[in-house]
Amino acid sequence: MAIRTILEVPDPLLKQISAPVTVFDAELRTLVSDMFETMYDAPGIGLAAVQVGVPLRVLVIDLQERDKDAEAESCGDEGCGHDHRPVKRTPRVFINPEILDPSEDYSVYQEGCLSVPEIYADVERPATIRARWQDLDGTVHEEDMAGLMATCLQHEMDHLEGILFIDHLSRLKRSMALKKLEKLRKAA
Repeated sequence: MAIRTILEVPDPLLKQISAPVTVFDAELRTLVSDMFETMYDAPGIGLAAVQVGVPLRVLVIDLQERDKDAEAESCGDEGCGHDHRPVKRTPRVFINPEILDPSEDYSVYQEGCLSVPEIYADVERPATIRARWQDLDGTVHEEDMAGLMATCLQHEMDHLEGILFIDHLSRLKRSMALKKLEKLRKAA
């Protein structure tokens, strides 16, 4: 396993449409393993292969929700207000994903992206979807999704089409986001 470099805007590869996966082999397993390690290190909850320079229709997601049944770990700062329950990892791999049935109802989530660091904006997407994808063995799966999982899958699938979340914003908001990103880069 290795941590790969995450491409950032304005890298032209991020605008490329990713090719379907046709070979399910050890090389694909290594890519997915590296993608999880890279995503966890970043840290993020989703990553498309094109974001690490591999324009294939592969993405990984782990919402890393807090384990509601676990005891909270102490941070030593009594009453800090943070949720200190351990994170429950549920890594998921989506190969050649497609959306079959997006709802007509929409929801808005504040999205961010590892390829557009430190920038967040509200994006409207279908609230529920039915998705179809293949796993690492090529087996086809279908599932109805809602909430953050539906939003995250749609966000990551946009990467496969060369679309970033900021492309969903008005021209003015996108311009402001990119200027803010440039300012953050200069400050660093």
